[in-house]
Amino acid sequence: MPIRVLPPSGAPRVLAAAQLSNSVGDGAYYVSSALYFTRVVGLSPTQIGLGLAVAWGIGSVAGVPLGALADRWGPRAASVLLAVATAAAVASFLFVGSFALFLAAAVVYAVAQCGLAAARQALLAGLVAPAERTDVLAHLQSTLNAGLAIGAALGGLGLRYDTAEAYRAVFALDAVSFVLCAAVLLRLPVVARSAAARGDGEPRLAVLRDRPYAVVTLLNAVLLLRMPLLSLAIPLWMVERTDAPGWLVSALFVLNTLAVMVFQVRLARGVTGLVAAARAVRHSGLVMFGSCAVFAVSAARLAPWAAAAVLVVGAALHVVAEMRHSAGSWQIGLALAPARHVGQYQGFYGTGVPVARTLGPLLLTWLLVVGGVPGWLVLGAVFLAASLLMGPAVRWAERSVRPGGVPGTARPSLV
Repeated sequence: MPIRVLPPSGAPRVLAAAQLSNSVGDGAYYVSSALYFTRVVGLSPTQIGLGLAVAWGIGSVAGVPLGALADRWGPRAASVLLAVATAAAVASFLFVGSFALFLAAAVVYAVAQCGLAAARQALLAGLVAPAERTDVLAHLQSTLNAGLAIGAALGGLGLRYDTAEAYRAVFALDAVSFVLCAAVLLRLPVVARSAAARGDGEPRLAVLRDRPYAVVTLLNAVLLLRMPLLSLAIPLWMVERTDAPGWLVSALFVLNTLAVMVFQVRLARGVTGLVAAARAVRHSGLVMFGSCAVFAVSAARLAPWAAAAVLVVGAALHVVAEMRHSAGSWQIGLALAPARHVGQYQGFYGTGVPVARTLGPLLLTWLLVVGGVPGWLVLGAVFLAASLLMGPAVRWAERSVRPGGVPGTARPSLV
């Protein structure tokens, strides 16, 4: 069956255009930001790590109230405003000259990004039929990877020239990309406000009292610990524990990016309900366990070419697990969110990403680089356990929410 490169026309295609615009800027930012902050601003790596950890921690907390505001104001207005706020935060990095200013700008950046992610999910939920959401999100993920690849190439020019002006041009590009994203989002139709008034006795932030949804979110956050593997843990593992060539780090990143661009839509096909979503997550855990076991094998006394081959197999399994988990996770997060509170629920569900970004590097470095082969097996078992528990957690969450959107009583099955 041929792969449809572009999402369906209408709102999905406009959402993809917005995704592409800001992901190009993000790709340029990701590859050059560390050197800009160290060489131009003069921060130490410790200061950068601490500042970003604090910023993303605050951002993860802010995602819920900002998502609730998206429900109240309307997700299109909130998305546009938060895209502009992100652009302003990126632009402010151009004027940072101290750790305090860097921390302030990083907090605004992380808060705006977390809020924007929640608002855009609510916007998609209001514009795309439930049965089509996973397919559209798969296209958006492919678009994201394509934009990141293009942006990384542009950011590489900044690294090539290695001057303050070149790095500042990259940050300016990222800021402009979010302004363009906001302009594209304005082309979408207005989605009606879904939380203009609360029901009797209903809390302002209902998601904080939804224990089943909190368990689902926690399990998803555990599964998202795969995110720092390719960017941090595996490169360190290769250097410390294998004889594989150093250039393989870049090759594995390219493999992951291209695989998601080409196969994410195909692997998400058919994930249109909670049963299929839980199955996809369960499959991802099984494949992730296999990936961890293969990475552990690379520590054996292998020739460089053999170690490289083992690492490629492990990375291939990793990206398959990533795509299956993504497809199931998108469906679960949206399908279990009450229609009146999609924004705040997505803000809460999305906390798994900043948590993985802040806690993942420390945990994975200790578990894998220090723990060695047993650490890989423990990590694989954790992924497998979380994926197997997701099904029962989803069924619990499905039973505990009534159609009006308030946790506590059962509703008809969603599948």
